Amino acid sequence: MRIPLRDTAAVAAGVLAPLAAALLLLPLRTSVTHTDLALLLVVVVVAVSAFGNRFAGALAALSAAAWFDFLHTEPYQSLHIQDGADVETAVLLLVVGLIVSQLAAHGRTMKRVAVTDATHLERLHGTTRLARSATSSDDVVRRVRQELVEVLELRACRFEYGTLIGRPPRLDPDGTVKVDGWIWDLERQGWPEGEIELRALAHGRYRGRFLLTPEPGSVPPPLEARLVAADLAAQAASAVDDDAVGAAPRP
Repeated sequence: MRIPLRDTAAVAAGVLAPLAAALLLLPLRTSVTHTDLALLLVVVVVAVSAFGNRFAGALAALSAAAWFDFLHTEPYQSLHIQDGADVETAVLLLVVGLIVSQLAAHGRTMKRVAVTDATHLERLHGTTRLARSATSSDDVVRRVRQELVEVLELRACRFEYGTLIGRPPRLDPDGTVKVDGWIWDLERQGWPEGEIELRALAHGRYRGRFLLTPEPGSVPPPLEARLVAADLAAQAASAVDDDAVGAAPRP
């Protein structure tokens, strides 16, 4: 599976940013205490963690401790440290850097989760409001198609009325993907090839299906996004079902 560009950049920053900071601080190593230099390197670790992920933050902490040792403790350009106080500073830099990096990454994750949840909720509420006011189910179907493209990060999405034809891979309401009746390992294998079916069911009645086309090589969205997609499809099915019931001849 393809690694997201941001994660790749974060890992590179975890290695290179502490080195760059340690080099920039070289003119200060004789005029500033080693404790202050270590604190400045911790700031770099926090910045990498906030930008990237836990792995990048931990890598930045290790890199900061190594370059502090190599460039700012005697003997210079050596991983050996003569002064006991410098040993303690280097160890504290590593420990504090690791702790702070994990806290920063956790805070970033919680913020991302909160923003994502709010976005998903707005998608569902917006579609519900449209379903209540729309004069035709086509408007709801069109809205759900657009939402599915965004929430699942698809290349394309179309809606197909009528009976089921063929047996494409299927995204089920529980967020799993099935291929030929077997659960597909989405996290390990990525999206299956071709279009993926998301059925629109209302009150047990089949009203159509959305056919999803993922971006080639894209990372599948998390389970929460797939569950939201299933809820959106159900809202479209309800709108189509209401039209069908309203159009049925009265006895």
